[in-house]
Amino acid sequence: MRLIAFLLVALAFSGPAAAQAWKDYTYPDYAFTVSLPADPEITNTTFQPVDGRTVPARVWTVTRNKNIFKVTVADLANTGLQETAVIDHAIKTLSQGAEVKVNFPHRIYQVYGRQISIVGRDGSRETAAVFDYNGRLYQIEAKMLPGGDDTEVIRFQQSLIFTDHGSNRPQDTIKEIREACRGVVNNPAGLDDPRCVKR
Repeated sequence: MRLIAFLLVALAFSGPAAAQAWKDYTYPDYAFTVSLPADPEITNTTFQPVDGRTVPARVWTVTRNKNIFKVTVADLANTGLQETAVIDHAIKTLSQGAEVKVNFPHRIYQVYGRQISIVGRDGSRETAAVFDYNGRLYQIEAKMLPGGDDTEVIRFQQSLIFTDHGSNRPQDTIKEIREACRGVVNNPAGLDDPRCVKR
């Protein structure tokens, strides 16, 4: 009985301690906040937004419990690249050697992008979202290796917030999306949002 009581007390204290390990990391120069389970490794690198072209980028990475959490911010300023081309290329790159299970429009407040879910040949699962916003590409990836914790993947994926309260769509476009998708509980992420029933 004492052993059981000890284990119950240990679990009661270890649960909140593990939860408290997660905290928000804010990067004002890059206009985002994200929740992570540990201090990220930050690296400067290059990113390929389209075939044959590279741009400067910064990557924040945490690896824990067979999960890999990553945010990439690439500089698209003055490249003249179109949003569709950049996002399509990012999805193509992310899904190489994997099967795309979901490819839906995605939205964080009034910043619109796309979200994908993929399954790798090694049994890994990854969810990612990509946004072309304010002259930057933002890519958030949560990869769960076999045996990883999917609750942490979801927690990380849903934690990204843009802190400058802007939008990458004109207000009239947002209004058109809302009007075309009447009855949707939340503002849809785009006209191809699966919740948006075409009439």
